[in-house]
Amino acid sequence: MLQPYRTDFNHRFSAAKYHELLRELDRTTRARIQFRVCETPCFFSRTTLDELAATGAELTHQLLDNPAYVAASVEAIPEKYRVPGDGSHPHFMTVDFGFVRNLDGTLSPKLVELQAFPSLFGYQPVLANQYIETFDLDPSLTSFLGGHTEDSYWSLLRKVVLGDHAPENVVLTEVEPDTQKTLPDFHVYEDRLGIRTVDIASLRRQGDTLFYDRDGVQTPIRRIYNRAIADEMERKGTELAFDLRDELDVEWAGHPNWYFRISKLSLPYLNHPSVPKAVFLDDWFRGADLPEDRNQLLLKPLYSFAGKGIQFAPTDADLAAIPHSERHNYLIQERVGFAPVIDTPEGPTQAEVRIMYLWPDGGILEPVISLVRLGRGLMMGVDHNRNQGWVGGSAALFSNSGEIDPMNSLRVR
Repeated sequence: MLQPYRTDFNHRFSAAKYHELLRELDRTTRARIQFRVCETPCFFSRTTLDELAATGAELTHQLLDNPAYVAASVEAIPEKYRVPGDGSHPHFMTVDFGFVRNLDGTLSPKLVELQAFPSLFGYQPVLANQYIETFDLDPSLTSFLGGHTEDSYWSLLRKVVLGDHAPENVVLTEVEPDTQKTLPDFHVYEDRLGIRTVDIASLRRQGDTLFYDRDGVQTPIRRIYNRAIADEMERKGTELAFDLRDELDVEWAGHPNWYFRISKLSLPYLNHPSVPKAVFLDDWFRGADLPEDRNQLLLKPLYSFAGKGIQFAPTDADLAAIPHSERHNYLIQERVGFAPVIDTPEGPTQAEVRIMYLWPDGGILEPVISLVRLGRGLMMGVDHNRNQGWVGGSAALFSNSGEIDPMNSLRVR
């Protein structure tokens, strides 16, 4: 969106450079990137990203300052996944926005969703830096938000993930991590923070302490950087050697409860111009106010990742098929038509910007970096834009040396 960077990049782009980008990402992350990497980064004004970050923080605090929401979020945690000690705030927060075009031609952000769960905090700065290096971009460009630099970013991330513990006593847990598309992200943490990635099913318990195998030595775990998602454990029938509800001598970086506590569940509780109307499905059956035109509605399960289970224009049969006992776990939401705002050689493309926050114990909620997904389909996830060019996962870059051509910058209001 920001000129002259956009036009210059499109003009200088080459397929050879793009393939070099992919090779370097594979090399740097020690893994093959299995999701589609977009040919281009996205150039935004600093003002745009700062305003998105401020809005995401406002929405997060709006939820946590609402006693009714806090109580409802606790009740939303399934009994078997109620882990002790989740604290007063999450360590990780992500807020996704798309852009709609107003009648006067300006653009405004619209919330897609919030999630208090770690995103690609390791991979994303690697991707942004690799775009700059491979395509020989202006060195004043950066991807770090909130005044952060490369050094301060990793220092804060280290504090959040490790706490006060040695790296050998901190593990990243996931379900069958070697099979996950996010494995490149895990490898970055291993290389930068010195922690190990382990299958959550491989942890062992002795008394109130959890252990993992570190090069043949049973090593105590003092803190867990949790990436294991409850619905995937359910789907795969993952069996643990301990009960998540037990009082164990372990800390959590990214406490599992927050996956449930700040999610799509939050949308009906928010009151902000950027938030589309949304109601729980059981409230919709009781006559909640939403557009009557089904083409303007979405049906969303509360707890799913990567767009799984979302239905556009749900029919009466679709809604009636959901059991009464499960309707509180679904949302009916006003559908928003996002504007294509990124000019690419294959045409204007929609962009969804994820603002990513860290919130250390004893600290404040800080925007630190962003993630962008480009697409031209109904949904923005990389899995929903296969067999297309100039779509997929990308990075948001802005100039640290002041605004360039501000008349062409995105106006967010």
